[in-house]
Amino acid sequence: MDSMYVHIPFCNRICTYCDFNKVLIKNQPVDDYITALITELKSYGEQTLKTIYVGGGTPTALTVTQLDRLLSFITAQFTVTDEFTFEANPDELTTEKLDVLNNYGVNRVSLGVQTFNNDLLKVLGRTHNFDDIFKSINHLEKIGLTNYSLDLMYNLPGETFDDIDMSLKYVSELKPKHISWYSLIIEPHTVFYNKINQGKMSIAGSLEEGEKYDKVIAGLDNLGYPQYEISNFAVSAYESMHNKTYWLNEPYIGAGAGSHGYTGDFRYYNIKPVNHYINNMNEHGTVVKEKLQLTDNDKFEEEMFLGLRLNKGVSEARFKEKYGLPVDAVYGDVLKNLTARKLLKRQGGYIALTEAGRMIGNDVFVEFLL
Repeated sequence: MDSMYVHIPFCNRICTYCDFNKVLIKNQPVDDYITALITELKSYGEQTLKTIYVGGGTPTALTVTQLDRLLSFITAQFTVTDEFTFEANPDELTTEKLDVLNNYGVNRVSLGVQTFNNDLLKVLGRTHNFDDIFKSINHLEKIGLTNYSLDLMYNLPGETFDDIDMSLKYVSELKPKHISWYSLIIEPHTVFYNKINQGKMSIAGSLEEGEKYDKVIAGLDNLGYPQYEISNFAVSAYESMHNKTYWLNEPYIGAGAGSHGYTGDFRYYNIKPVNHYINNMNEHGTVVKEKLQLTDNDKFEEEMFLGLRLNKGVSEARFKEKYGLPVDAVYGDVLKNLTARKLLKRQGGYIALTEAGRMIGNDVFVEFLL
């Protein structure tokens, strides 16, 4: 395996829209968690990897000492040849924490900006404000860590098209290397989900959401950030290598509470609750909750679902190399139908979504269920 994801499930505040595996850091056994996580990482042995991605939760919720302890182990155990990404909140990215990241070879930061509108940041339950965004980026640039990505969201409650214009304006000023810009998804068990069910909040419908998406794509393209995946945009040579591991359906290690991993033949899922994760590691030496053996049909489906997220699409030659048969042997009728409806295109040995297909991507993906 060439890639590894490491999960830090702690946050200083729980955002109103987030359904990732996370807990408030106050009174949590953070040091015990790091000990258990290090034990899990040891089980993979010393390896050379192309990418490591540390996400959360909020990894920068850890103290300087805790970050130093975790990263000193990771860099002693694993050699990263290409991309070492760390997720960060703007208000938590202090010069001291940045020095730790820099000292241990982190060469890419994914900054959770979400929006440049202070009122919308409050609605989202974020702990940072507009000034924190620029402060953190100033810190990054001062130490020469200029490979950073901005995580943004659109279709937020109360958001206008002017807010998207404002975000595009600041992107043009800041000139990050990469942008992830996702539509808000209302997930069960979140504050937003409850408020919408209670009639206390609403978001724009699919038509306006689509118009905002078009505005994001066109605006970023004009700024020199071509789209390479449904929600991701980058200047040349700065596409996320780690995330492309997922979209290309390549194996990866998943470490930490609630992490998922993929071997090529099965997917595995780690225990989610922090205390259960720690106790299982201490008592049983394992934190894997479930392993799912993949059938051939599972593999075909995932190859298409994931690969079609990329603008380039699914490589027909790669499909045949991985599975020993041409994609038409599995999906011939589906491909004919979707291309006739102008939702898919086939060119240069790739199968990709058209612009119309990208707007209803999930509906297209369903067609590949076997």
